[in-house]
Amino acid sequence: MKILVTGSSGLVGTALVSALARAGHTVCRLVRPQSAGGEGVKEGFAVAWNPATGELGGAGVGADAVVNLAGASIADGRWTTQRKALLRASRIETTRTLVGALAKMNARPSVLVSASAIGFYGDRGDEALTEESKPGADFLAGLAREWEAEALKAEALGIRVVLARFGIILAREGGALPKMMLPFKFGAGGKLGSGRQWMSWVTLEDVVGILRFAIENASVRGAINIVSPQPLQNAEFTSVLAKAMHRPSLFPAPAFALRLALGEMADALLLSSQRVLPHRLQQSSYRFLHPDLGTALAAILKGT
Repeated sequence: MKILVTGSSGLVGTALVSALARAGHTVCRLVRPQSAGGEGVKEGFAVAWNPATGELGGAGVGADAVVNLAGASIADGRWTTQRKALLRASRIETTRTLVGALAKMNARPSVLVSASAIGFYGDRGDEALTEESKPGADFLAGLAREWEAEALKAEALGIRVVLARFGIILAREGGALPKMMLPFKFGAGGKLGSGRQWMSWVTLEDVVGILRFAIENASVRGAINIVSPQPLQNAEFTSVLAKAMHRPSLFPAPAFALRLALGEMADALLLSSQRVLPHRLQQSSYRFLHPDLGTALAAILKGT
């Protein structure tokens, strides 16, 4: 298959491009004019792509599938008005422009897999959340809802759309895990706030497997929760992490201190509770490589 990928230089994009290339697919990395072509990404080849205008290089013509992973990092900096505008533009406007570019193609791809996040559900306490659950009402929920709405417009073009609602992605190479591990390395780790908030996680290896599954299986469409079937409350999660690292878990981080340090972002990313289940994946033939946190961390941390 010929597969176009936006956001190919990010954590998920880098891993996905590599896996697709190894599997024999032709991978076209859509890169902005000012980009060096995706630093650190060796597989596939770069195709010029201008999200501001929708202009797409000719090499992107004839694609069988598109994976849209573009979006500025949620956790890189306080959520000022300017930062929120960037988060919105890098997701909503980029996806709108991408779908517009697909509309201009004579031969359109059969599937668009577009990134989203479990932030769609907002802070929901102990409620078990599936793909059928209603969206939340905070900033991240609104962002995810609008992001998904832009991707779903591709359905009118006859393209199958999959909305990949990512949970907390665990990987040695980057993302949330190295930041979580840092205080434990110095013996100062512990639960965050009350520790009762649910954390819905997934390994990078499973993320790549699920994205490939979504590309290759025509029966997969609409929203899918890309999370392990075993979410954990923060107190248990941090305890398992401490055990995997052979470190104590004795120093909780008070909610007020997190809010003081991070502002609104603390509530949205660290203190909110989302007990999300991968209901649609469990109904399908996909089998998780790492459903259990203990064995997942052992695999990730092996050799570190």
